[in-house]
Amino acid sequence: MLKLTSVDDKGAEPLAEALRACRTHFVWAAVFSALVNILYLTPTLYMMQVYDRVVPTGGLTTLVLISVAAVFALASLGLLDWLRQRLLLRAGLRLDRMLSPRILSRALGVQGRTLNSQVLREFDSVRSALSGAGALALFDAPWTPLYLACCFLLHPAIGVLTLVGGAVLFALAWLNERDSRPRLARAMQSNTAAYAAQEGVAAQAEVVRALGMRAASVARQTGQRRAAADAQADAQLTGGKYSGAIKFVRMTLQSVSLGLAAFLVVRGEISAGSIIASSVLLSRAVAPVEQLVGAWPNLVQARASWGHLVELFKQTAGQERARTALPAPRGRLRVEGTTVRLVEGGPPQLSAASLSLEPGQTLGVVGASGSGKTTLARVVAGALAPASGAVRLDGADYDARDSDDLAAHIGYLPQVPSLFAGTIKDNISRFAAARGATPDQIDRDAVAAAQAAGAHEMILRLPLGYDTELGPFGQGVSAGQAQRIALARALYGDPALLVLDEPNSNLDQEGEAALMAAVLQAAQRGAAVVIVAHRAGILSRVDRLLVMADGAVQMEGPREEILARMRAGRPTPAAPVHKDAAS
Repeated sequence: MLKLTSVDDKGAEPLAEALRACRTHFVWAAVFSALVNILYLTPTLYMMQVYDRVVPTGGLTTLVLISVAAVFALASLGLLDWLRQRLLLRAGLRLDRMLSPRILSRALGVQGRTLNSQVLREFDSVRSALSGAGALALFDAPWTPLYLACCFLLHPAIGVLTLVGGAVLFALAWLNERDSRPRLARAMQSNTAAYAAQEGVAAQAEVVRALGMRAASVARQTGQRRAAADAQADAQLTGGKYSGAIKFVRMTLQSVSLGLAAFLVVRGEISAGSIIASSVLLSRAVAPVEQLVGAWPNLVQARASWGHLVELFKQTAGQERARTALPAPRGRLRVEGTTVRLVEGGPPQLSAASLSLEPGQTLGVVGASGSGKTTLARVVAGALAPASGAVRLDGADYDARDSDDLAAHIGYLPQVPSLFAGTIKDNISRFAAARGATPDQIDRDAVAAAQAAGAHEMILRLPLGYDTELGPFGQGVSAGQAQRIALARALYGDPALLVLDEPNSNLDQEGEAALMAAVLQAAQRGAAVVIVAHRAGILSRVDRLLVMADGAVQMEGPREEILARMRAGRPTPAAPVHKDAAS
């Protein structure tokens, strides 16, 4: 009922591989389920022996012996049931260890998807289905024919009743699946959208309060939650209707089986012990159907979540391929006809952009707002993959290196500093401790990077210096301090390529002087430097200028030559340039 693998689906292969690693857990869980379902016959056999042997003969010794055997069998049943639940739980934990790092890594490599923030929730849905009540119901379902056969052994009429009742219950389960699936899908989509919107508003709570948007945000959130709750209630009401019908049919079948068995006893066709036995056997025969109906919402959600995970692995299929280790680059940058579309099918934010930069050179990128400067910076920094074209470092395409290995040679300062919860040292070192770097090496490199950024003295003036803890999104320092710390992070490890996007937007005069010194120092040691800026101060010492308009490169060349062409009015009308940048 829950399709989780497909041999033709390459996106499912990493997930199927993890399931194969848990094969032993599932096989033993299936074996224990078989034993559990056989031992569930114990109450039936015990009652038949009591009514058919002990009561007519008064055999107390027989009663003691069969009671001891029944207790032993039931104790074994309880132990095996606990063991199979434990095995499934262990399988879920192993799946988490194997897949959660890979899923998180893949999610960070996907652009323009809301799945990233929900991806672990999707995985938890699959893991819960594979290690919870839904999996137990699936393991029990194949043993329904055993109880059906036992019903026929008691009497063909009881067998037919069980068969017909099971068919009715199966039909109700199918109707439940047909009616509930679209409603559950809508409910899951509504919940995902509501949670994503809530996370977005919570992340910008200060802006919401400052702009007087609290009431509006609450109203919008309430509306989205109401829509999600309505969709969830609709799905639950539909499922509840069928669950009630199934429960009614099951209880009616049990009562009918008692009456039918009593009728057969009166006619002398079965023994008295078969009266209770028929009800117990019928109940066990139809129990998996009822269990599946109860677990159906979780199974449907797990199936949808599996599809989302498969899609994630499809989109990032090349991330984990083996790559040849390349020597450290010197900083020779080539951008070859790169095009970027942030919205599939929409207009390009970057169109056939090309540029070249040698080690030790500095390039200033100018242009009006919306001209594509930041998009170009993101592409050069490796933060954004182009739809077409190539970006090369020392002749090697960016994709030729693992993303973390490539990032070790690139220093990137985005428009928003984007600091993270942790110490200032953690942020500067890019959390190198989590990758296994030694504390002494981290300390040396972090201090060196801060000194190169001119931020060392500023950091020492903070309450705990480099060990000052920052909150989520870098809370705890001012915008200017955050930008200087982010500059130190960009300089960490002496990268061969430095990409700075509006690096002086929040800096005072002292900070801008430190920034200029850091840029010149990086160029002197041989790094290629790309600077996106509007203000003229940081561009006064660059070697080359690149002018952008409407996502395209208009001019690129030596700084003085480009300035002369701009003064002569040679840029096209579509290439407005900020006056400060041109001065």
